[in-house]
Amino acid sequence: MTAADRRIEAKQAYDAYIAECPSRKLLTTLSDKWVTLILSALAGGALRYSDLARTIAGVSQKMLTQTLRGLERDGLVERTITASVPVRVDYELTDLGRSLLPLVAAIKSWAEEHIADVEAARECYDSRA
Repeated sequence: MTAADRRIEAKQAYDAYIAECPSRKLLTTLSDKWVTLILSALAGGALRYSDLARTIAGVSQKMLTQTLRGLERDGLVERTITASVPVRVDYELTDLGRSLLPLVAAIKSWAEEHIADVEAARECYDSRA
């Protein structure tokens, strides 16, 4: 393999348009609504599990736990256990997680600002169907 071939291969290794690209899996994770809401909720600092559950309306215990574990595995969220009665578990963003906040905040803000336009477009589309 020539140096040029190796450069091409390396460039393609992180091309999300390629099915086997690891960044595609990360994009799948980051595009999840619960991920966006959890990251946004943690933007203000560490929260207990119960605080997250109250803040994010509609999230089931299973989905919250599953999503937090995935975020912890990906290095975006850190879990801290404090020995007390009852045991206290706090979640907070890591530096890597905080680096995502501008993007997540922009997407959340865009969705909140443009939902009326999107709903109008949906109604128009559905009325034609």
